[in-house]
Amino acid sequence: MRRPFGVPSIDAQNVTSRAMRTHSITIVASGLDHEADDFEDRLFEAGCDDATISVQKGLIILEFAREARTFAAALISAMRDVRRAGATIERVEPDHLVSASDIASRSGIGRAAVSLYASGKRGEGFPHPVARVTSDSPLWDWFEVASWMHHRKQLDLSVVLRAKMVREANTYFRQSECGTSRLARHLKRTEGRELHAA
Repeated sequence: MRRPFGVPSIDAQNVTSRAMRTHSITIVASGLDHEADDFEDRLFEAGCDDATISVQKGLIILEFAREARTFAAALISAMRDVRRAGATIERVEPDHLVSASDIASRSGIGRAAVSLYASGKRGEGFPHPVARVTSDSPLWDWFEVASWMHHRKQLDLSVVLRAKMVREANTYFRQSECGTSRLARHLKRTEGRELHAA
């Protein structure tokens, strides 16, 4: 199986332990009555006490500041706690589909540079859009873009791996039949690479 630019294969035995870090994760959920008296208590008691909770457009938004050694571990534990509260996870944000403006914002480069990359006037092999291709505002897969930028030494490998994990998590939630434990096993495979990149 072909790996994207810059994502190395590593031996898990070579992964060294890292210090705990705080990871920002946003989970969009549904399935709980946000007007119930015990709404926030239910989430708090399930382990979501490190999340800022809001309700927007009928969906529950949990913005976590989760401590863990890796982003993968933080994501897995946050998803577990949201489900423990009885909520249904709709997706993890930020979304993996990005506009040219999103690419500029996430990568710290100018919008004009992104336009030059996308048009093929600067750099080679910039990923093609994956959605709204015929419109004036196409969307790219952030994982593909981040991989390309990492290959050009413009983004750290950890950004690529986080993009991959968020995309894979959202793919699983769209399929909805698979549980968090299966997703957790899948994300754990990426965790070694994240530790190596840190």
